Amino acid sequence: MSEKMNWKLKPGVTIAPGQVEDVAKMACALKSLSAYTTFVVEREDCPEDLQQIVQEGLDAMARVFEW
Repeated sequence: MSEKMNWKLKPGVTIAPGQVEDVAKMACALKSLSAYTTFVVEREDCPEDLQQIVQEGLDAMARVFEW
């Protein structure tokens, strides 16, 4: 049975079939980290460098996947 994925590659983006699922899993993990970081930022104790790293990852992910 095929599992339905909640993501797809953006037009023009190519990733080897054996790697696309791993990249998507990392992207989903980053989205989870983003949610956590947002929660921590609201509490004002999130380091600025963590915010920047997460944002750079989200920006990169947005260039590859449509959600």
